[in-house]
Order: sequence, then structure tokens, then C-alpha cells
Amino acid sequence: MAVTRAPQPVATTPAPLPVRTRLAHPALLLAGILLVALNMRACLAAVSPMVAEIQRTFGLSATASGLITTVPVLFQGVGAPLTPRLTRRFGAERVVLGAVLVLGAGVLLRVLPSVFALYAGCVVIGVAIAVLNVSMPGLVKREFPDRAATMTGVYSTTMLVGATLAAGTSVPLEHALGGGWRASLGAWSLLALVAAVAWLPQVLRSRQEKAAVAAAAQPGKPIEGLWTSPLAWQISLFMGISSLLVYTLVAWMPTILADHGMDRGQAGLVFAFSNLVQVAGAFLVPLLAGRMTSQRALAVTMAALNGLGIALLLVAPVSGAWVSAAILGVAQGGSLGLGLAFIVLRTGTAAGAAQLGGMSQAIGYLVAAAGPVGAGALHQLTGGWEATLVLMLVLVAVVGAAGLGAGRNRTL
Repeated sequence: MAVTRAPQPVATTPAPLPVRTRLAHPALLLAGILLVALNMRACLAAVSPMVAEIQRTFGLSATASGLITTVPVLFQGVGAPLTPRLTRRFGAERVVLGAVLVLGAGVLLRVLPSVFALYAGCVVIGVAIAVLNVSMPGLVKREFPDRAATMTGVYSTTMLVGATLAAGTSVPLEHALGGGWRASLGAWSLLALVAAVAWLPQVLRSRQEKAAVAAAAQPGKPIEGLWTSPLAWQISLFMGISSLLVYTLVAWMPTILADHGMDRGQAGLVFAFSNLVQVAGAFLVPLLAGRMTSQRALAVTMAALNGLGIALLLVAPVSGAWVSAAILGVAQGGSLGLGLAFIVLRTGTAAGAAQLGGMSQAIGYLVAAAGPVGAGALHQLTGGWEATLVLMLVLVAVVGAAGLGAGRNRTL
């Protein structure tokens, strides 16, 4: 398929409707996007501090317990390719509303007193997040055509803020509510309900202006030959391997530090600090990307920072822990924001952004799901973390190479 040179960092799209109803006020739209984004990682991060309690409740093995966090990631990859079809048939606004409601239902299903319900809830959560992951870049591109990269930074930052808050408040919520891990995790369904209510005006607007939208803001035709495009694969590999590095360290970084002699409490603080720094990377990197004609240098910089942080974990896991955490925070948050920015920068229409988002996130989360399991297996095989970290350094080089291609000034 043809790949053309983009004249501007953000490709032009049809102008938004000149007349909006009150329900379509930009402030309501922004509030809806931010509340939806808060949900997109919160229910995943909230479960991590509760895994040990869930394991004791159901008598699960370590492997079965690991699936509690792996299954949602896996099904994010499975559900992503279905989303562009849903948005074309039902409209992005209704698809987002449905996905948020399904996410809230999955959160409640996960806390029912049944092992089957536990894993079924994880599946539902993963599919719902997949739909949101793919829908949001297209919506951002359509509604903010001249500030797509900036808004990508805003909502990717909000996603990480939601994850940080959820991870930090799960245990306090458990104590405050007095219902154990089920009450703590189930409470996050309320956040999904709030987001659904905040998003409802956009659904009403889309119904009221259906004819005008069809005439003035066609989303564009799907990209032909997307799955054979080198550029699409480069973006997908950049997102996929970057996500694999993130989820591997999410699963094992505190354990790596503790196994090298660091107090487990301090290891948890180091990990929390790294997650906090991710917020800055996720916000700043897309802003820089939107101001650049080519993002190749930015992509290579993110890969290099990932490599430096992992190398510090390898050679100085305890003495260099805080520095490593800071570097990895910038690299991981920045890679997330840049990967999402690539989706809007490398496509010319909202439909194209949704389609590329479906492909890149399908590949991305399927690849990412292998990270924690593979790292654990390699650790069990070798008895240490050195082989895992060395393999991650090799993958960093692949991320850099993919970023060189993804960052070129081209559009699909």
C-alpha cells in the first residue's frame, strides 16, 4: 500500500461541526474523555495489591494467581480488532458508553464469590478496555484535529493518574469499607458509572446531529492493506514491545529489588515512585511529538532511556534503584504517550486512527501479555534475574529500530 509524506505533524481532517448543541460543549466533552480515561487502568492497578488475598480466598496456585493480572491484558489484544467495526456500525459515542458500562459490570462480576466469576470478570474487563483503547484515539483526532497530539498526552496522563490512585488506595479502601478485597475492588464500578453519566451528553449529541455529522464530518474510508503496511507494523511493534517491558516490570520489579536484598517495603516505594514519574512522561512526550515533523529522535530517546534504566537494574539493582525508577518512569510513560500519538499522527482520518489503533493494540497487548509470564518462567529456569534483564535489553534495541520507522513523517 502507498505511504505518503505528511506535510504537517498532525494530518488535516474534516473540520468539526460549526454549530454544537449545549450537550456538546467542549468542557463536557473534555470532562467525559478524562473520566473515561481514569477508568482505563484503574481497575487493573487496583487488583495488584489484592492478589495475595484473592489467592488465599480461593486457594489458588501462584500461576493461577498470576492470570488475574495477565488475562485482562491478553483480552485487550483479542478485543482490539473488533472495535473499528463497532464504531462504524454504532458510532464512537455509543461504543464508548457501552464499553464503560461493560467495564463496570466486569468489575462487579470479578468480585462475586466464584473462581469462574473472578476470571470471567477479568475477560470482560480486558475486552471493555480494548474497546476504549481503540475508540479514544479516533475520537480525539475527530474532535481535536489541530491538537490531537496534545489531547493524546492529556488522556494518556489521566490513564496513568487513575492507575496510580487505584494502586495507592486499594488497601485503604479495604479498611475503610470493611468488606475485604471484594468491597475494595467492587467500589471501582462506581467510577465507571460516573464516567458513563458524564459521557451520556455525547451520545445524545450524536443522535441529535446524526444527519449533520453524516454531511459535514465523514470519518473517512478505512485504510486498505493496513496489515501489510511496514509503517503500521513498526507502530505496532513499538507499542507492543514497549508495553511488554512495562508489564514485565509491573509484575516483577519489586521482586527483583527484594531478591537483591532490598527491604520489601522500600521496594514497593521505589516501584510506586516509578509509576508516579510515568505521569510526567505520558504528558510531556506527546506534547513534544505534536510539535515535531519527525518523531524518530524522540522514539530512539525513549528506547535509550528504557535501556539505561534496565541496565541499572542489572548492574546496581539496590544502589541504583531510585535512579533506575526515575529513568524507567519517564521512558515507560513517554513510550505509552508516544505510541498513542503515533496513531493520530500517522493517520489522516478518525476512521483510520481507529483502524490503526485496533491493529497496533491487538498486536501490542498480545505481545505484552507474554512478558510477565515469560520473565517468570526464565527466572525459574535460571534461578536469577540476569537473563531476563539481558533479554529485555535486546528487546529495547528492537523498540528503537521500530521507533525509527514509526517516527518518520509519513501517513497511512
